[in-house]
Amino acid sequence: MALRAQVVSKFIWGTSLLLLAAALFLLPAELSNDAKSYLQYPKDSYLNFTTRTTKHGYITEEHTVTTEDGYLLTVFHLRSGKKHPGAVRRPPVVMMHGLLMSSDTWLDAGPDAALAYLLADAYFDLWLGNVRGNYYGRRHTKLDPQKDSEFWDFSTDEMGLYDVPATIDYVLNKTGADQVNYIGFSQGAGAFLIMCSELPDHCGKARSLIALAPATRLKYTKSLLVKLTVSQLKAYESALSAIGIKEVFSRGGFGQEILSFLCKYSIFTNVVCEKVIAIVDSDHAGSIKPKTLRALYGHFPAGTSVRTMARYGQALLSEGYRKYDHGETNNMKVYGTPTAPFHNLSAVRVPTYILHGNNDRLVDPADVRWLADRLPHVLERAEIDDPMWNHLDFMYSQHIRKLVLPKVLQYLAKYNEVDLAKQSERTMENLQ
Repeated sequence: MALRAQVVSKFIWGTSLLLLAAALFLLPAELSNDAKSYLQYPKDSYLNFTTRTTKHGYITEEHTVTTEDGYLLTVFHLRSGKKHPGAVRRPPVVMMHGLLMSSDTWLDAGPDAALAYLLADAYFDLWLGNVRGNYYGRRHTKLDPQKDSEFWDFSTDEMGLYDVPATIDYVLNKTGADQVNYIGFSQGAGAFLIMCSELPDHCGKARSLIALAPATRLKYTKSLLVKLTVSQLKAYESALSAIGIKEVFSRGGFGQEILSFLCKYSIFTNVVCEKVIAIVDSDHAGSIKPKTLRALYGHFPAGTSVRTMARYGQALLSEGYRKYDHGETNNMKVYGTPTAPFHNLSAVRVPTYILHGNNDRLVDPADVRWLADRLPHVLERAEIDDPMWNHLDFMYSQHIRKLVLPKVLQYLAKYNEVDLAKQSERTMENLQ
């Protein structure tokens, strides 16, 4: 009995601390850019996408995509500012970020390492999307995210059903192209698979899918912090909703601002900021530069709905890539079945390339292999050639140029209107 009481006590304390931490990330504490400039924050930690890229010599346009259900999402069109002897490479490339991230995440490793900068330097026509709920996706044609709780009634399912197809359609309309190449990281890849499952015709609008550590089923996730967080948000979703909490881990929350403030000081960069990454994911000493660590917490976490986090809690217990579980009664209303159905992965007919890391504690290699075995057109599944490569390395590592870029260029070369195969070696030389 004493042991049982001890276990219950630890559970209660653990849950209380988790809810307190979530509350800290909700409390408004956002500093203005002028205040951050005065306090000498790194500029890349607080400038928006357009200002950051322009500062580094790139050309950026801001666009607004309206989804079928009324969400207004900012999409950035990024090109190199360098003079190019030929035309911009086609078709356009859509890039979609992961959970609690934004389009800014593709920039955080800096011009020498971040994948968006490197692909822009290779003269690809890049369109970097955002999903509902982050700070570039907090607008709606009718709903106010501050006042209307219905704004937050979404999960990854809606991102795949509405956000990804709307972004692709917008890019096709703007560029006049027939198809895009799509690069998705983690949730960004998982949302694309949802689109193909629910809207097979839209799947054909992509010439290829490059999935970086794709997040679907999370049966073998090893990160204790992530498992605890999403499991508890799953368990308490209804209770949080009842007291009006439907948004979590927003940018400008007290917790995010504290991390951003501490990480601008070199004394905390390795002691605190690098350790947070190691606790969330896994340790990969020296992979992320201190400069990147000082910048990334200005954009991470970027915010999402409690339901999105709860859905990941459900994914820990699922044998497949299942839709959001509303509970037996509501499942009957939404799906016509008492249990939430699985997404139809056999509908993903687009040529698919998968890259993942062996040291990934968020999207375990076992779950990636499970996914690859169920997708009908996987042309390659490759592990990054570094046994310590983890999940967040795809966004933040200083080694992206060496370990990720060559594979991505190889894949894109097969699905471009110009023959990049002969040019890829020259491109790599220019990027050295």
